[in-house]
Amino acid sequence: MILDKFKLDGKVAFVTGSSSGLGQAMAIALAEAGADVVCHARKAGGASETLEKIAATGRKTAEAAGDMSDKETPRRLIDEITEKFGRIDILVNNAGTIRRSPAVDFTEEDWAFVLEVNLSSIFRLSQAAARKMIEQGGGKIVNIASLLSFQGGITVPAYTASKSGVAGLTKAFANEWAKHNINVNAIAPGYFATSNTAALQADENRNRQILERIPAGHWGNPEDLAGAAVFLSSPASDYMQGHVLVVDGGWMAR
Repeated sequence: MILDKFKLDGKVAFVTGSSSGLGQAMAIALAEAGADVVCHARKAGGASETLEKIAATGRKTAEAAGDMSDKETPRRLIDEITEKFGRIDILVNNAGTIRRSPAVDFTEEDWAFVLEVNLSSIFRLSQAAARKMIEQGGGKIVNIASLLSFQGGITVPAYTASKSGVAGLTKAFANEWAKHNINVNAIAPGYFATSNTAALQADENRNRQILERIPAGHWGNPEDLAGAAVFLSSPASDYMQGHVLVVDGGWMAR
């Protein structure tokens, strides 16, 4: 039965940046599909709400805390998860940050911080997870890209550079790891109502401009990513490699 291919029973998933917003919605969706889910937060206790919601599904869950701007955090977390659960089958690289400033004023510190969290940590997490997945015989890696993987944006040069890098890294990993039965794909969310876009939602003029371009006519809700996350984490996507799946209410089609 085709629906069986979307089941994640017996799988162990790790979702970074899952204390709220898109990460929380995807973590809960993976649990509802049958996976045990480890939730990441920058500080200990930050993912408590997500843990409670996952526990209510009957799946096992745990928190993994750490600052993704610290180079040692990604590898440490993967080691902790595999030691506790015995394996890692699904990695969703969702943790990210954004700094806004005109390009002529953008600081070196902000540039380095955003690239470290949004791009370098994904390289380190994926590398560490892939080593485990190769030993296991396969796995799924889902990176969270952005519309700015395709477009330039305004006053977010580091974010744009990092998300363009995520799209490229997704393809590079897929090219190397497909032979190991590791699927590497990405989701590019459109304009979603989260804390990252609070400034845009609060700007009456910019909010109007955004809504005028979205054929669906509204901002996305975090739950709108649930289906894509489950699909790319499940056997249903076994022949997909290096793809960036846009979930944007039609923005890119406009």
